[in-house]
Amino acid sequence: MPDKETLIPYIYARLGEAPAISKDYIEKDGVPYNYRTAFYRIKKYLDDFIVGDDENRFLVMPGLRGVGKTTIMLQIYDYLLNGKGIENDRILYLNADELKLFLEAGIKDIIPVYVEEIHKTSMPHLEERIFILIDEAHYDENWSLTGKIVYDQTRKIFMLFTGSSALSLEINVDATRRIIKEKIFPLNFAEYLLLKHNITPPEGLADGLNNLIWQRDDNSINQAIENENEMQKRMFNLKRSPSKEWEDYLSYGGFPFGFKANQTEIYNKIFAIVNRVIEKDVYSLKNFTAETRSTISRVITSLSMQKPGETSDSKLAERLKASPTLIRTILNILEKTQLIFSVKPYGGPGKMIRKPWKYYFLSPSINAALNYKLGNYDPANREILGGLAESLVASTFFRWKETHNIPLNISYPTEKRGADFLLFRNLDDIIPVEVGLNKKKTGQLKKSIRNHESNYGILISNGFSKIDKKNNIITIPLTTFSFL
Repeated sequence: MPDKETLIPYIYARLGEAPAISKDYIEKDGVPYNYRTAFYRIKKYLDDFIVGDDENRFLVMPGLRGVGKTTIMLQIYDYLLNGKGIENDRILYLNADELKLFLEAGIKDIIPVYVEEIHKTSMPHLEERIFILIDEAHYDENWSLTGKIVYDQTRKIFMLFTGSSALSLEINVDATRRIIKEKIFPLNFAEYLLLKHNITPPEGLADGLNNLIWQRDDNSINQAIENENEMQKRMFNLKRSPSKEWEDYLSYGGFPFGFKANQTEIYNKIFAIVNRVIEKDVYSLKNFTAETRSTISRVITSLSMQKPGETSDSKLAERLKASPTLIRTILNILEKTQLIFSVKPYGGPGKMIRKPWKYYFLSPSINAALNYKLGNYDPANREILGGLAESLVASTFFRWKETHNIPLNISYPTEKRGADFLLFRNLDDIIPVEVGLNKKKTGQLKKSIRNHESNYGILISNGFSKIDKKNNIITIPLTTFSFL
């Protein structure tokens, strides 16, 4: 542990530099970036804390690298400083990676010194409210225990930590009930249009689509159609065809760093993110040998080159000349980093073992970037775009499951020529979902509706220009669904 005399000048330096760092991240040419929906949810906790809420004051923002966690955190910093008029010395912004690298110190070392030196007291005796923002918290293995101790010692400190997706797995058992998780995901189409083109979505757009999928009553359908019409009107401000803008979003618009870069630069950055996940996040979860590093890369490459569900861990092991146990371990770790996620076959334990699991990347932009680097990506190929569209729908349902617990589960049907997904509201309520780039036929969807005795099914396709409902099938354009 570094001595106090080393930490004090470091703290003063961070307090002095934070406004400039924040400005660099949250605006371009003097124009502030728009806020994502996660910002407003965190802002609500901050506002409540400022006026006296002493419970919800320990937040974490886990998320894949590159999804914009640092920008959101520094927008929070700016909101406190310039929006709420909080004094600069009451907001401590730190990077745990930097703290560890340069000072060999942890969060537990810096917070007591900050309170004692800057605020001339101890945590139990704090009288004014202060704010501690820690970026890259996963570099400190004791971050959650430290946060728990701070939480218990004072009601005057609001803590916000960011970190890799694995941050959710590292939470100390005693800290679990104190922590609020605000997971950050790649952009949906509405956020993409907001950040890139300043097109603001109508209020309640995503919730209206969610209600359409799960309620299917006339009121939810009418509300979703009204929001869809309004959003389409607002997209008239685009200087190009909305369908072409959507295809760009599908191919490389999932990450907020790409708005000022060309396609090649974006793909290079995404490829670098994948490598960082392998080098940093994977090895933080499990100690693999150096030889296994190559196998991990080849697993990711194999997943990117195939259609979801076309292989199994045993086939991957055979193809890569590795043990099935190692392949299963690698896939499990990659899921924990949330670079990928799985959709399992519908049925009992037997089918879970016999049938392959479908694997998707967290954003179709990742799949496109990997194929681009391999020379396999052709945006004019409708089959490739169709695969990206299926990945988009899967990742959207996965995001809602992780953030809203809706649906309760996602599977795929094992019958031949069935729908792509089965959504579970509960064990007795299954909604089949079919996805296609320009698909209009409903035969496969109707088959799954019959097989699973479902009340209705959903076809998501740009073969339709508007939301519609005919008999027991709801049709949603892919472009509209991307706003969810």
